[in-house]
Amino acid sequence: MKHLLSIADLTAADLETILALSEQPPERRLQDKGVALYFEKPSARTRNSMELATAQLGAHPVYLQPAELGIGSRESVADVTRTLSCYHAIIAARVFDHALLEQMAEANAAPVLNMLSATDHPLQALADLLTIRQLLGRLEGVKVAFVGEGNNVSRSLAQACALAGAQFVSCSPAGHGLDGSTTDAAAAVKDANIVYTDVWVSMGSEDSEERRAAFEPYRVDEALMALAPNAWFMHCLPARRGEEVTAPVIDGPRSAVWRQAENRMHTARGAMLWMLEQAR
Repeated sequence: MKHLLSIADLTAADLETILALSEQPPERRLQDKGVALYFEKPSARTRNSMELATAQLGAHPVYLQPAELGIGSRESVADVTRTLSCYHAIIAARVFDHALLEQMAEANAAPVLNMLSATDHPLQALADLLTIRQLLGRLEGVKVAFVGEGNNVSRSLAQACALAGAQFVSCSPAGHGLDGSTTDAAAAVKDANIVYTDVWVSMGSEDSEERRAAFEPYRVDEALMALAPNAWFMHCLPARRGEEVTAPVIDGPRSAVWRQAENRMHTARGAMLWMLEQAR
């Protein structure tokens, strides 16, 4: 049984398979089956993309909230997971603590798909790579500059770029980046094909005036994009115009954010098909 909790769970071949499956016409491989969608944290894109991807595969999505399952409180993680596997071909979960996903996977009752955790966001990274390949016709040698917090989105994207042969450069305020990040935004975006950002305060981060002041110089605006004149702009959404990005950038002709949003549905479908293939 194959779970997808992190991009680190994939090989380069797995990644290519998922991207290829994402662009194929939907196969109703899950006809008359169920897919459990457990949400500890709500999301417009994740719920809509996963429900539609599930329906395209012929399955019935069931939306579940913490109060309905009592996972880890009313019942053990293993018992809840085994119960859900009686009805569902795949269990997908959007959680705060990544360890909960690992416990669900340890039950080995049904394939577990990470819809987001505090440390990883594999479905977003898959959509990002599909979008980049559609925009540029390739992934190998592409330079992706991420300007913002070293969070679950940037971590998963960095892992995906490494698998695909793309160059990933992370730029963050001191103390807020991934290992190896630079603090020089201008240098990070130089010669970039993609300039990517995310909200300054993401899941698990503490909001404060000091934090916002630290991120202020890392806003993606017209001046920063001018340093990468051929780059596309990407953002996983939701966005706060005037904070991490200016309106002329995200709403401008070089913005690919709506293509990214649509590709969340296609790559969710591709990821689930890949999991089914592994379970054969």
